[in-house]
Amino acid sequence: MSALVPPALLPDDSAADVVTPVDGPTFATLGLPAPLERAVADLGFVTPSAIQSQAVPALLAGRDIVGVAQTGTGKTAAFGLPLLAAVDAGTAGVQAIVLTPTRELAMQVADAITSFATHLPGLAVVAVYGGSPFLPQQRAIARGAQVVVGTPGRVLDHLDRGTLVLDQVRYLVLDEADEMLRMGFAEDVDRVLASTPDRRQVALFSATMPAPIRRVAEQHLHQPVEITVARQSSTVTTVRQTYAVVPYRHKIGALGRVLAVTDADATIVFVRTRGAAEEVGSALVERGISAAHISGDVAQSDREKIVDRLRSGALDVLVATDVAARGLDVERIGLVVNFDVPREAETYVHRIGRTGRAGREGVALSFVTPAEQSRLRTIERTTRVTLEQVPIPTPAEVSAHRVALLLGRTPARAELGRLDVYREAVAAHLAAHPGTDPIELLAAVTALAVGDEGPTPRDGDDLDDALERARLTPGRHERVGGDDRPPRERRRAETHIAGGPPRWRVAVGHRDGLQPGALVGALTGEGGLTGKDVGKIDIFGSFALVDIPGGLSADVVDRLSRTRVAGRPLRIRVDTGPRPGHGASRPSHGPQRGRH
Repeated sequence: MSALVPPALLPDDSAADVVTPVDGPTFATLGLPAPLERAVADLGFVTPSAIQSQAVPALLAGRDIVGVAQTGTGKTAAFGLPLLAAVDAGTAGVQAIVLTPTRELAMQVADAITSFATHLPGLAVVAVYGGSPFLPQQRAIARGAQVVVGTPGRVLDHLDRGTLVLDQVRYLVLDEADEMLRMGFAEDVDRVLASTPDRRQVALFSATMPAPIRRVAEQHLHQPVEITVARQSSTVTTVRQTYAVVPYRHKIGALGRVLAVTDADATIVFVRTRGAAEEVGSALVERGISAAHISGDVAQSDREKIVDRLRSGALDVLVATDVAARGLDVERIGLVVNFDVPREAETYVHRIGRTGRAGREGVALSFVTPAEQSRLRTIERTTRVTLEQVPIPTPAEVSAHRVALLLGRTPARAELGRLDVYREAVAAHLAAHPGTDPIELLAAVTALAVGDEGPTPRDGDDLDDALERARLTPGRHERVGGDDRPPRERRRAETHIAGGPPRWRVAVGHRDGLQPGALVGALTGEGGLTGKDVGKIDIFGSFALVDIPGGLSADVVDRLSRTRVAGRPLRIRVDTGPRPGHGASRPSHGPQRGRH
């Protein structure tokens, strides 16, 4: 097995493979406590990155450090593993705090530290950040969480309300310190640091080291060890790197076509969120594709079974989040699809490392919405590779590919014999229909055999038109990561969606214990609707879809989004995914349905 820079230990918890020589230290030689060594081994990591090999021993020795390291160098594990070594899992109360500039990074870091703590029973990590309800965070802290990861503003909110006490903090991390200061958090950071004991260990990480960061280090750190590492930006040379411009709401349709014509043995599709993994995976299953999804919600035992199926050939497509795909090593993977463009160039490098293994050639395809092309340029600058733009296959190309595969199997089938019944049936048909062209008959039979039932009113026109518009008018009418329709069309969607009544999505599902009656109660109680206003309800694992023929006003949407059902906010919005019958998302084990 090749030694790998541990992909899951990179800041965004993505699953990269960057091959390095086994000359330097391994995780087994860094001096980690046994439970942390086991956790790292479970994840399949061997060789630490440069920042990890230098920072971990210093932090384990009790030293403060200043690490000049950019995203993609593995700094999350560089401070996260020593943090867990310093915390007593048997004692309740906050003993370590990590400050990050954004809620997204807070969630990523909290997830990463949680994954490292799998062999530390009783260890709890809580992420606190603005834009999320205060009370659940307060309760998580009160239950005895030992590690708090959060943004400076929300951490101060908890401090000011007395719901967070830092008297027992022994380990403090400032992650992306320069970004926190740039965003105006300098005073907040000082207040948090002042609320911790004098005798605590501090790790400060920053991509740059301007004068304000120097001042923070001089004021709050004690004789710190300074570590500087360079960004990892190389990409796999055996991977053909491509992209296609695809409007957001047409991605599933485009993905279906790509998978229909690929010659890859197996494909991994990367998405950003757990909900997207379930939605995309279910939509592929609905289209008859041998697919499954894994995310942070999938138990480790189930994840291993799914990966074994992928490895054995029983599964062709895996939809995964970056966190869930860490450590994934399957030689069959010949295609990586970035369903969502990574926010970081390093994440892109990590993802495409899943293909092009063992000397084989692989293909990476990134779906880029019109307004995300600047993000694509950033990836190209960082990786020093120009991605090749490719078109999404047309329906004719999909059919041609299927026909070629079908006809390629005919010689072997002819050799097996037992075709008399079919010859007789064809002869009888030709006799009953004089003048029938045998070539036309064979063409029709072939079309039916590959699932082509003939032209329909839709027949992919929406997707093809959208792809052409995106190609001709890049950057227009686009909201990154969201609905890319023009504002007028988005407003019209609130009162009509082609193919059925308006379908709304709520961010609560099976795993939260959602029942149809509870959802109807929230819609009628908080949204002012009546039972007659609510149509069919489909409940999935992490979300639910509900038909509301009359639509909802902006005020009602805002009110309902904050309404909590089964302990979680609904966050209701118009569903922009495919409609049933056109590749709509379906749960792999069937949704719970209701009608009111």
